[in-house]
Amino acid sequence: MTKTVLCYGDSLTWGYDPVSLRRHAHEDRWPSVLQAALGGAAHVIPEGMNGRTTAFDDHLADCDRNGARVLPTILQTHAPLDLVIIMLGTNDMKSVVAGSAFAACQGIGRLVRLIRNHAWPFEFDGPDILIIAPPAICATGNVPFAASFPGGIEESAKLATLYRDLADELGCGFFDGNSVAKTTPVDGIHLDAENTRALGRGLESTVRMMLGL
Repeated sequence: MTKTVLCYGDSLTWGYDPVSLRRHAHEDRWPSVLQAALGGAAHVIPEGMNGRTTAFDDHLADCDRNGARVLPTILQTHAPLDLVIIMLGTNDMKSVVAGSAFAACQGIGRLVRLIRNHAWPFEFDGPDILIIAPPAICATGNVPFAASFPGGIEESAKLATLYRDLADELGCGFFDGNSVAKTTPVDGIHLDAENTRALGRGLESTVRMMLGL
């Protein structure tokens, strides 16, 4: 039977292109690349939204960016699921949101608990969970982005260690996005087409293992 994978994330999952200020081509977005790599063995559902946080409010947007608040509805929409991939935390680095890697890690823990405790319909089994540490923020000459993430370079560099320890504690899979991709100095936050493709390719073996493929 075909496996179902939900990719829950922010603009890195949505496919924001920092050069065109639009969206990467469908085939360049990492969930699409992962889907192509897995072929017919799995159906990969991209659920990325610009500005999404792990579990914090951002009242500067005209949509709900709080990942914890909307997750239960998304889980119910796409059930049953075999694997949920979470890649969030970059937007938590904003000074107006949380501003620390520790807060982002707490938010990821909240998301894991929401998935584990979800009232799945029709007695479906709950999915496995893969936590991805997003590629760290890098230096940029883009003034608005740099001003939005003061201290973000240092704090985001802590995410991989914190997320790895959390994954071990909670019995989740872990993947370090920094091992295959890096953010672009165009804005310090996002991935160019080459790096978002690299992330999708890099995830294949871990996802295959977790799905038993």
